[in-house]
Amino acid sequence: MYAIGYHDAGTPASVSTKSVRVEIDGQSLQVPEGTSIMRAASAAGVSVPKLCATDTLKSFGSCRLCLVEIEGRKGYPASCTTQVADGMKIRTQSPKLSELRHGVMELYISDHPLDCVTCPANGHCELQNMAEVCGVTETRYGLAGERHAGLEKDQTNPYFVFDPNMCIACSRCVRACDETQGTLALTMAGRGFESQISASQGQDFIDSECVSCGACVEACPTAALSETTIAVQGQPTRSVATTCAYCGVGCSFKAEIKDGPKGAEVVRMAPNRDGHANHGHACVKGRFAFGYATHPDRVTRPMIRKRISDPWREVSWDEAIGYAAQEFKRIQAEHGKYSVGGITSSRCTNEETFLVQKLVRAAFANNNVDTCARVCHSPTGYGLKHTLGESAGTQEFDSVMQADVIMVIGANPTEGHPVFASQMKRRLRQGAKLIILDPRAIGLVRAPHIEADYHLQLRPGTNVALINALAHVVVTEGLTRDDYITERCEAASYAKWKKFIADPANSPEQTEAATGVPAALVRAAARLYAGADNGAIYYGLGVTEHSQGSTMVMGIANLAMATGNLGRAGVGVSPLRGQNNVQGACDMGSFPHEFSGYRHVSDATVRGLFESAWHVPLESEPGLRIPNMFDAALDGSFRGMYIQGEDLAQSDPNTNHVVAALTALECLVVQDLFLNETAKYAHVFLPGSSFLEKDGTFTNAERRISRVRKAIEPLAGLQDWEVTMKLSKALGYEMNYRHPSEIMDEIARLTPTFTGVSYEKLDRLGSIQWPCNDAAPDGTPTMHVSQFVRGKGKFYVTEYVPTDERTSSRYPLILTTGRVLSQYNVGAQTRRTANNRWHDEDRLEIHPHDAESRGIREGDWTGISSRAGDTVMRATLTERVQPGVVYTTFHFPESGANVVTTDNSDWATNCPEYKVTAVQVALVSQPDTWRARSKAARQRPRVTETQ
Repeated sequence: MYAIGYHDAGTPASVSTKSVRVEIDGQSLQVPEGTSIMRAASAAGVSVPKLCATDTLKSFGSCRLCLVEIEGRKGYPASCTTQVADGMKIRTQSPKLSELRHGVMELYISDHPLDCVTCPANGHCELQNMAEVCGVTETRYGLAGERHAGLEKDQTNPYFVFDPNMCIACSRCVRACDETQGTLALTMAGRGFESQISASQGQDFIDSECVSCGACVEACPTAALSETTIAVQGQPTRSVATTCAYCGVGCSFKAEIKDGPKGAEVVRMAPNRDGHANHGHACVKGRFAFGYATHPDRVTRPMIRKRISDPWREVSWDEAIGYAAQEFKRIQAEHGKYSVGGITSSRCTNEETFLVQKLVRAAFANNNVDTCARVCHSPTGYGLKHTLGESAGTQEFDSVMQADVIMVIGANPTEGHPVFASQMKRRLRQGAKLIILDPRAIGLVRAPHIEADYHLQLRPGTNVALINALAHVVVTEGLTRDDYITERCEAASYAKWKKFIADPANSPEQTEAATGVPAALVRAAARLYAGADNGAIYYGLGVTEHSQGSTMVMGIANLAMATGNLGRAGVGVSPLRGQNNVQGACDMGSFPHEFSGYRHVSDATVRGLFESAWHVPLESEPGLRIPNMFDAALDGSFRGMYIQGEDLAQSDPNTNHVVAALTALECLVVQDLFLNETAKYAHVFLPGSSFLEKDGTFTNAERRISRVRKAIEPLAGLQDWEVTMKLSKALGYEMNYRHPSEIMDEIARLTPTFTGVSYEKLDRLGSIQWPCNDAAPDGTPTMHVSQFVRGKGKFYVTEYVPTDERTSSRYPLILTTGRVLSQYNVGAQTRRTANNRWHDEDRLEIHPHDAESRGIREGDWTGISSRAGDTVMRATLTERVQPGVVYTTFHFPESGANVVTTDNSDWATNCPEYKVTAVQVALVSQPDTWRARSKAARQRPRVTETQ
C-alpha cells in the first residue's frame, strides 16, 4: 500500500544521460533513453492502468493491463516492459485498448472477494481503483471469487496479515523481497489458478526466513498483505515527513496520522520513497516498532526524591526543574564548579544535543560534558581526524553501488544497519566481491545468492595485527598506488609507515599465530582489495570497541590511502554508526575537549567565537570524560550529573563500577522516556519526548542531516530542547529559542561545516551532507575529492599491542558482543514493542565443542564469570562462533551482559573494550541464585580482580 499522496510512475527511472523525443497521446516530450513507455506517460501526466508494475521494482509485464498501441507496430505491447525509442508515437487510449483492459479486469475481479466496504484497504486499493478506471462493475465469470474463497489467513506476524483470498498473484511482494530487501523469503508456489504466495517453503510468516522489513506489504496492490494497525485504527488521513530514530542509516519516513477525538495518533510509518538514505525501504524496527512512543510505561510527569531509597513523588515541571537547579547550585557552591557535568544523547536531535553541551559549558561553567559516542565511535573521530583531517565517514551510502570489492570489518550490516545492507547485497548480487573480517560468521558470510570471497575469522583483539598483515602484502608485492600517494599524501609519513609495514614481523605468516587467520587467506584478500578499481571499506564497533580502536581506524585509513581508495564514488572508509544521531552528537561538541565542528577548547580564537555568541567566559581546559566522571564520583570530587537520553547503568562496561559511581552522586538528573536502569539511581526524573513528538534534525552515518518533524504533541507537554532551556534558565543562564530552527541557525553561525545549513534548505533539498558551506552550498556526498581535509593524507605507524585482557586457566574463553536485527541498543524502545516475538532475551552463543566440554546443551542456563563480575543467560550452540570465543547481545537489562565486561579501554579515547572480555562459562542449575548474587554485587563498590 502506497504512502499517502505518493504518485507511482510505474517503473524505475532510467539512469541514461541521453534523451529521446516521443509522442504520447499527441503530447511531445523528451525523456531519458531507456525509459519505459509507462514512465514516459507518467511524465506526460498520463496514467496507464497497471497492477503488477511499481516504480521501485523492475518491470514484470504480467498483469496485461498496461497495454498500449505504437504507431507502425503490430499488437499491443505492455508499456511497463517496452522502452521508448526516438520518434515513437504512442496511444494509451483507444476502443480496442479499453476492450482488452476491461476483459483482463473481469478476470481479476472474478477471482477476488467483493467485500470492499469492510476491507482494510478500502479507498486505498489499486485493484479497486483499476476496476473503476476500466469501468468494471460486473463480470461474466461471477463475482464471488470462489476459487480462492475460504483460505486461512496467516496472522502469525504481529505487524501484518497475509490474506491469500485477497491475492491477485501479481508477484510484487515476491519481487520486493528479492530486489528491495534481498532476503528471497517469498516465492510463487503452484501454477495458474493454484498460484499462491508462499513464505519460505509453505511456512507461516513468523517461522519463515522473512525479516519483517515490510517491503512486501508496501508493494501489495490489494489487502492481501496489510498492516494490523490499519485494521485496528483505520486508514490514516494525513502524513508528516520525518526521520527514523533507530540506527545510523537515518531512513526517511512518512508518519501517517489519523486525527480523532483523543487527538492525533500515528497509524503507520511509510518509508519515504524520496528518502536519500533509504530510497523507500525500511526494516522491522523503523517501519513497525514505533509503538513504544505511546507505551503505558512512558513517564509523562516529572518526579523528584531526596534519596534514591525514597519513593518517587510526581511534581510540576517548575518544581522538578527548580529542585534540580537548586541541587546543582548547592553542589557547586560546596564542592567547586567542576563537581557537576552532563551527558548528551546520541538518540536526541542535533539541536537538543547542542543545547546540553551549551548548558554544561555556559551554565555549569566547565567542560565536563561527554556523550555515549565515547563508548562506541570515539576512536573513529580520533583515527580519521589524524589521518584524513575529518572525524567522519567519507562516502554516501549510494557509493556502494559503484564498489568492485567491499571489505566489511567488525560490522554486521544485516543485523545492525539492515536497510544499507539491502543496498550492499544488491551490489554483491551484481558481481562485487566481498571480504569480511570478523571473529563470528555474520549473515553476509553466506546468504541467498551471496557468499563472501574471503572470511578472515580472526581472534578477538587482533584487529591491528590483521590490518597490518593486509597492508604488508600490499606494500611488499608492489600493489600500492604510488602516483596517488605522491600527489595526495605526506611523503615523510608514508616512507616511515612503509618501512614499518614492510617489516617481516607484520607479514601474514608472522601474524598468523596471533590472529588465527591462515596466511594464504590474508594474502589473497589483500590482493583482491588492492587490485580492485574501486575498493570500499565499511566498519563497525568491532573495530572501535578495542584497546587499540583508534590504532585500527588509522590502520584502515592507511590501507585505503596506500591503495588510492579515497576521494571518489565506490571507494572510501565508512564507519557504520550504531545509533540514529551518534554522528550528530559528536558534530555538536559533545566531547569534553571539543566545541562543535571538532575544534579544541584550548584554541583561543575558537573559544572567543563561542564566548562572543554566548556572552560568558569559557574554560580552556578539557573536562572529564565519562570514565573520569565515574572515578571522580567514587573519590568524592564529582557530585552531580545531568543525563539526557542515555542509560549508562545498562550500556556502559563494568556495571558494578558504574552503579557504584551513580550511587555516590548527590544529584542525578535523568531525562528519558522510561524509568530505565540509570533512573534507579536518580533524584530527579524529567520526562523525555520521542522522535514523533519533536522537531529537529538527525545526522546519520554518511553525514546526512535530515529533518525530524513533530507528528503528535509531546505526551509530557515539552520537547527535550525546551526542558534543557528551562533547566539552563533555572541555573541562571538564559536560553531563548522559539523553535529548533533557531538553534540550527546558531549552530550554522558557529560551526564551519554547517555554515550553509538551514531548515529552509533542508526542506527544499530533502537532506544535506556536511560540509555545507560556500564551497559546497548543497552539501558534500563524497569527502576528500581533490585533496584531504587536512591537506596531505598522513600515514601513521600502527604497531600491534596485545590487549591486557588475556585469557587464563581461570578465564579461558573470550566474550565478544553485538546486536540482533529486532532489538536496538539497550532495548528500551524495542522491548516495548512486538519485536520481542523474535528476540525476547539475550543468549550466549557458544561453539558446540566448548559446550560439550562443559556439559552444556541448547537452552541450558549458563553462568558467565569475568574479572569484573558474573551473570547468567541461556546458551545457544552454534558454529557461527569459533572455539574459544563466546558471543552475546546486551538488549535486556536482566541479562546483565555488561556486568562481566571490564573497564579496559582504547588508549586514545577511553572507548571501552566491549569486544574482548576473558570469561569462564559453566552450566548453572539455579540461575536465580546467580542473579541475586550479581544484583547484590551491584549494590556495593567492587574491587576488580587482576589476573
